[in-house]
Amino acid sequence: MKKLVAVSTILVMIHTLFASAVFSKTIAPPLPVLSSEAAIVMEATTGQVLYEKNAQSQMYPASVTKIATAIYAIEQGNLNDVVTVSQKARSTEGTRVYLEEGEQVTLEKLLLGLLVNSGNDAGVAVAEHSSGSVESFASDVNLYLKDVIGLQDTNFENPHGLFDPQHVTTAQDLAELTRYATKNEEFMKMFGTKELPWNGESWDTTLYTHHKLLREKPCEGVTGGKNGFVPEAGVTLVTTAGRENLDLIVVTLKSSSEAEAYSDTVQLLDFGFDNFETSSIPTNSSFFAGEAEYVTPREIAYTHQADEQVAIDVTEDGKLRITDQNGILLSSYQFPVIGDAAQSRSSIHQDSRSFLEQVFSNAFYLLVIVGSMLSFLYYRVRKKRL
Repeated sequence: MKKLVAVSTILVMIHTLFASAVFSKTIAPPLPVLSSEAAIVMEATTGQVLYEKNAQSQMYPASVTKIATAIYAIEQGNLNDVVTVSQKARSTEGTRVYLEEGEQVTLEKLLLGLLVNSGNDAGVAVAEHSSGSVESFASDVNLYLKDVIGLQDTNFENPHGLFDPQHVTTAQDLAELTRYATKNEEFMKMFGTKELPWNGESWDTTLYTHHKLLREKPCEGVTGGKNGFVPEAGVTLVTTAGRENLDLIVVTLKSSSEAEAYSDTVQLLDFGFDNFETSSIPTNSSFFAGEAEYVTPREIAYTHQADEQVAIDVTEDGKLRITDQNGILLSSYQFPVIGDAAQSRSSIHQDSRSFLEQVFSNAFYLLVIVGSMLSFLYYRVRKKRL
């Protein structure tokens, strides 16, 4: 009896430990404390937001506007085009690459000057070449941002980000914009350029990226970035980084100083990399919902808290759902309509059953015939002996 009690106690303890390990809810990591007025951390592969602060509030972006100018010009233009610099571009105020009126520069070189050295004059030259004027370019870019990328809370009035009260965006939109832009190889090469020889008509030098985490204060995994500043916007910063199986986009807006912007960015990168990971469901994975079978046509990635158990299921209408331990939806995928999938599987089962029935039925008749023949032969042999 004592042995039975002891064994029962051990089994209960094992069950309790197992249940705790499997069903306990993962404790959420402590959130960063930031100085920037708005910020966001987004996983680039999945688009999942890992942290946000005032991410939907409209603010002035300053020079991170140039991310939109660059990706629009790359996708809509030809990098080998030769651009003639106008007087308006030549006289643009703020940070410049010191273009001269009449100077001829390729579109690619202008975009490098725009992203690496934050050249406002290069931005105006790109706008005039692309759309004829700064005003037309702003209209074209806004349409592109809304219709192609899907941004809802952004309105740009110029290609460089110099202050205009109507020139606004959000941390969320900037993260979405950057996520879209970094899928373009040409953009990503420029966005991650650390230094660039510059040979212009009036300026021969080496340009160095203004984003300090790329060069001056290198941070592990940082792959690209753009900074900005005008008094009304404060310091703005967009950063991309990747470590192991996680790719992050960090945006900070309206920091009171560069030190605050970079401190917040490093803190947000560490928060993301220390606490989250991206996993995936392989291509051609099978799932069943009732009688229907669904097969993933591509890899499906999802971001979740590190070491967290997730639940994966498919609803009757063919939607794959990935949820965390708290039941929060992490990702979903709607399988394409596959017609009479259930009927198809049912038909396969019926055909298989019909085939087996035929086999067994034929085998039975064969056994009857063979048995009859053996009985007949046995009777003939016995009759002869008698």
